[in-house]
Amino acid sequence: MARYIGPKSKIARRFRDPIFGPDKALDRRSYGPGQHGPNKRRGGKQSEYAIQLAEKQKAKYTYGILERQFENLFDHASRMKGITGENLLILCESRLDNTVYRLGIAPSRNGARQLVSHKHITVNGEVVNIPSYTLRVGDVIGVREKSKSLEAISSSLTANSKKFDWLDWNSASMTGKVLALPSREMIPENIKEQLIVELYSK
Repeated sequence: MARYIGPKSKIARRFRDPIFGPDKALDRRSYGPGQHGPNKRRGGKQSEYAIQLAEKQKAKYTYGILERQFENLFDHASRMKGITGENLLILCESRLDNTVYRLGIAPSRNGARQLVSHKHITVNGEVVNIPSYTLRVGDVIGVREKSKSLEAISSSLTANSKKFDWLDWNSASMTGKVLALPSREMIPENIKEQLIVELYSK
């Protein structure tokens, strides 16, 4: 499956959750997409499998991860110490593209992925153009010197007001440091990770 590049509001409405950020379309129509509207759509109680699958799909869309990548992350999470579901979210959060987004260098994960792919981002002083690169405690993420004047980056940093306890941002040098791996309480995403674990455990 290729990475989804279609209408984001349609996906947000499917999960009834603004997974890509504030969404006016979701506010206006807080029901699933489809030409028949909220009342005439085929209904019925969802099976346990359908609920678990939907939660996995929501996590994949949220972080912009492909199916094979997600399976590999789950396999890695299951071999780590601790709770598998929480480990999975921690691995998702530790991706370079997600961390660039969390630091405010880009306004979205898609934007962060593009910055990384186009070699605007460094890790410990070296250019890294792999969005799925896994960061470790102590790693320093920075904006490449030639890229510091990019309007897209400066405007995103100006608009960003969110801070995360596991990350430290130095606006003077335009660098961020991974202080610790995030705990589940530090991850604001509305994902029921236990449902994903149950799905893969079948």
